Amino acid sequence: MLHCNMINSIDTQLRLEDLLADMHFARKHDQLGRLALLAYCEVKGWARWAGKLDVADTALRMFSENPCPSKEEFLTNIDKLVALLELHEHEYQRTNACYAMKASTVRPMARVLPI
Repeated sequence: MLHCNMINSIDTQLRLEDLLADMHFARKHDQLGRLALLAYCEVKGWARWAGKLDVADTALRMFSENPCPSKEEFLTNIDKLVALLELHEHEYQRTNACYAMKASTVRPMARVLPI
């Protein structure tokens, strides 16, 4: 059970790290279309998969309820979304560190070798 949860958590963390790297790159290079795609499709998809419905809702609302009238406001909202994702990334890092500590204290079962 612990192993299954740890693998799930690590997979979720790795997907989030990749998503954040893509968002940082697009933000650094002022790729507004790429940022919009990542925020609307990728963030929303990751958040639903990870069970972070508040993040999915935030990404959806950025485009459906209050579209940004200016580039500066859009980038401000992107920065807020990235900050929220980074908080979740730190949460996964702490959780996975706890899993690793627990896993290291579990003794492996002795194997019985056939004679």
